[in-house]
Amino acid sequence: QVQLVESGGGLVQAGGSLRLSCAASGRTFSSYAMGWFRQAPGKEREFVAAISWSGSRTYYADSVKGRFTISRDNAKNTVYLQMNSLKPEDTAVYYCAASAGIHYSRGLSTDFGSWGQGTQVTVSS
Repeated sequence: QVQLVESGGGLVQAGGSLRLSCAASGRTFSSYAMGWFRQAPGKEREFVAAISWSGSRTYYADSVKGRFTISRDNAKNTVYLQMNSLKPEDTAVYYCAASAGIHYSRGLSTDFGSWGQGTQVTVSS
């Protein structure tokens, strides 16, 4: 397992940008594929983006393609989510997740075994 802590959330106006960070503990961070999910009040947890263990492959939900970018710095044990052109519908608690298994790009929360506690992102219109 790996411990994950998200940061960088906050309140931003529509059209603005935020960068979320997820700090992981341990020496085996680079062996995990990583993902970002979000959950708005009254809604199911939604896949946002994922990245392979090396960072060479990335995957995005259609709703964020062209606006969000996932990246990682294994030397710093950190994964990032750069969010641009934010919309009110992006408002949610954003969760970082780690998967040491085969699957990570299917958009399924069940493919990820370790989760952070989330960081709130609120986009005002």
